[in-house]
Amino acid sequence: MKKLILMLMATLSFSYAMAQAEMDFPFQGGNKVMTDYFTANVIPTAAIKYRAASGTVVMKFTADEKGSIIKMVVYYADDASLAEPIIKALKGTNGKWIIPDKQKTYDFLIPFSISIDAPTTKASKAMLQFYNSRSPIIATDQIPLNLVSLLPTIQIKYAYEAPAPVRTKGN
Repeated sequence: MKKLILMLMATLSFSYAMAQAEMDFPFQGGNKVMTDYFTANVIPTAAIKYRAASGTVVMKFTADEKGSIIKMVVYYADDASLAEPIIKALKGTNGKWIIPDKQKTYDFLIPFSISIDAPTTKASKAMLQFYNSRSPIIATDQIPLNLVSLLPTIQIKYAYEAPAPVRTKGN
């Protein structure tokens, strides 16, 4: 009886170790490489900088067995303009995703936080105007998630750029 229990315990611990080995970090090179890639390649547009836009974007994407993204969905965005540079950067990751063994496709959720690095008093008016005029992308119904992995939040910071003053005739 003791041998049976020991054999069962050994089998369970071995299968647990195998289950953990199947799912390494899903980006080639690991978490730091993924974070470095996105902080370098999510480049806020001039419109984002002028509007002092900030907020959260949550993307869901499906990767195939080759590591390529085959489908992308914006699950949530504080403003539609915030999603644009993220979509562009995600497209550049084709072939870099690692999905679990024995899967043909796999879904990932990845949150992004975009904010102004050290906001100034000059940016406060633009930040308030952005907040009052933002157009969020939100889910209005349930979204089935199936098998999905939530990846770590990527934080993007940028410097505020005030719009150039408009000159009128006579000035």
